[in-house]
Amino acid sequence: MNLAFGGPAPDDNPKLPGSLHVNRRLDSWLTFHADGRVSIHPGKVELGQGILTALAQIAAEELDVALERILVAPTITGISPNEAVTSGSLSIQEGGMALRHACADARALCLSVVAQASGVPVEELRVENGVFLGPEGPLGSYAGFAERDLLDAEASPHARPKPARERRVTGLSAPRLDLPAKVFGEARFIQDLRFAGMRHARMIRPPSPGARLLEAPPGALRDGDVLAVIAASEAEAERLAERAARAARWSEGAGLPVDWSGWLANAPGEDSVVAEHGAPAHAAQSITRRFFRPFIAHGSVGTCCAIAAFDGTVMRVWSHTQGPYNLRADLALALKLPGENIIVEHVEGAGCYGHNGADDVALDAAICARLCPGAPIRVLWSRAEELGEAPLSPAMGVEIEAGLDAAKNLASWRVHVRSNGHSGRPGRVKTPVLLAAPLMEGGEPMPPSINPPLAGGGGAQRNMVPLYRVPGLSATMTRLTGMPIRTSALRGLGALIHVWAIESVMEELAALAEEDSVAFRLRHCDDERAAHVLREAARMAGWGRALPENEGLGIAVARYKNTGAWCAVAAHVRAEERVRCLSLHIAADMGEVVNPDGAMNQLEGGAIHGVSVALHEAATTDGRRITSDSWEAYPVLRFRDVPRVSVNLIARPEAPPLGAGEASMAPTIAAIAGGIHQALGVRPNRLPFTPENLVS
Repeated sequence: MNLAFGGPAPDDNPKLPGSLHVNRRLDSWLTFHADGRVSIHPGKVELGQGILTALAQIAAEELDVALERILVAPTITGISPNEAVTSGSLSIQEGGMALRHACADARALCLSVVAQASGVPVEELRVENGVFLGPEGPLGSYAGFAERDLLDAEASPHARPKPARERRVTGLSAPRLDLPAKVFGEARFIQDLRFAGMRHARMIRPPSPGARLLEAPPGALRDGDVLAVIAASEAEAERLAERAARAARWSEGAGLPVDWSGWLANAPGEDSVVAEHGAPAHAAQSITRRFFRPFIAHGSVGTCCAIAAFDGTVMRVWSHTQGPYNLRADLALALKLPGENIIVEHVEGAGCYGHNGADDVALDAAICARLCPGAPIRVLWSRAEELGEAPLSPAMGVEIEAGLDAAKNLASWRVHVRSNGHSGRPGRVKTPVLLAAPLMEGGEPMPPSINPPLAGGGGAQRNMVPLYRVPGLSATMTRLTGMPIRTSALRGLGALIHVWAIESVMEELAALAEEDSVAFRLRHCDDERAAHVLREAARMAGWGRALPENEGLGIAVARYKNTGAWCAVAAHVRAEERVRCLSLHIAADMGEVVNPDGAMNQLEGGAIHGVSVALHEAATTDGRRITSDSWEAYPVLRFRDVPRVSVNLIARPEAPPLGAGEASMAPTIAAIAGGIHQALGVRPNRLPFTPENLVS
């Protein structure tokens, strides 16, 4: 596995599933306890997506142990397997399939030892809730292996997990393991974590990008242009930070563009070919359309937080990072410490929906801990930092030229996208990409964000290639190399604009062909699983039914990353003073579903996130700084406006699992755009679909 982007890297080892291929020791994945419980040690982390519950189900299934006896250990560098980043709807595909194989292998190893010791053939043994049973009764249990080194071995490629027909735990909804503590207000989040003697720090940020610190106020801590205050309490830290911010003197920064559309169209970049095939057939009719989306924030309700403690040699960091090992790599670069002298322990935080500021605040805390060694130092970001300092999802521009031949079939498709890179995550380049790193003494300039390769899901080019049959395709990309605003991944990455653009153009072409848009899509779709979810969403929503004059029903379909889950969404909208989304009907095919309730939660959450992005969200600047740094300046969907959502999971237990967290967001945006056209007669070409953008 390529730990930067999760793709396989060639080696001579026998192939093992998912993350197990590069974390081959069984004892790094699970531990037997003398009381009969079993700990699993995932490298994928809980971000609110319910992954720990699904992983526990997988382990319980393969080990034949009751779900309540499975313990899930926190991810800690140096102890847990290195599974890179929890992102891209890959946790079950990578971590789940690794754990399934490891548990199946561990079960087989135990049964083999029991068979040898008892003389009972292994095929006559079975496991019931961790107890090994032969024809004459019990012959031991996993608990008996607690003090033995049986799992101190490399996983075998010959292990055979249970076939789908024999599974009794996975495929059924199980209550989330992490929810009771959250529902009852127990201290589970990193924001709740407290240590004896802990002190509180606040950062004082430059007033604009590129500004340098000319004069630090008395009593503040400084590392180059990094400025912080530390106090015994949060309240005192806030007061000191306000005072220090007023007293600090900074140089003028570089500023920010005012006309983002113009900047996007003219900024220099690197051109590349994403995909091409065939020669365009003669187009009897053609259209050219342009689409724009602004910078978008992650907008986590809970602001980012981290705690760090430095004893002069070892830096220990508690973080809600998506990639503990990747964060450790960048902390080592920024702090100039050996990686083995840094321990990152994952603690849950608020949902992050992509690469927010969790890694950045970890470096903030580590800098403060090094300046004030001994005591644990806690840094909590403000709402202004959360919305104004975390990486933003990049602004993007897409142009599509598409045509029909004389028989009203798709003849040609040319698409070009301009965007900054969508990956500014740590651990992927040789220069640290954390917010404070360039400001530290001896820090290097922030490198421009990159795009994962298309084989790894892509970034700006994600879902750029339509799933429809087209004889001649040309897809090209310009990755902008200037980065006035730091950019990185947000749920869906480039799919958010590409699915919307593709489905909008398909609807226009259907109108040119004088054909219903669902029928037109189906006629050009050779992917039966895509066609299935599209037909199902149309059925659920009552496609073709009459609606009041100011209402519309839109529909869209996509296969996430063109390699993941298939999802179709129908959106019922009403045009009032603003557009409202009244209901969503979602049909999804994600292959095997480990926890159906968890999968539906993820599809619903992604769709509701899509409604918020479609109708409300856009980062703004005044030419000097990001001004959308409060909920008033960066509005998101309110609870009162959440639409009714219905979900139909098309179960395929024999098929590989494909993930749910990101599949529904882009089709939701596209479906809302289609509903707006039906309601108002205009085709949106700028996000968000506000009254101002709809009439521009």
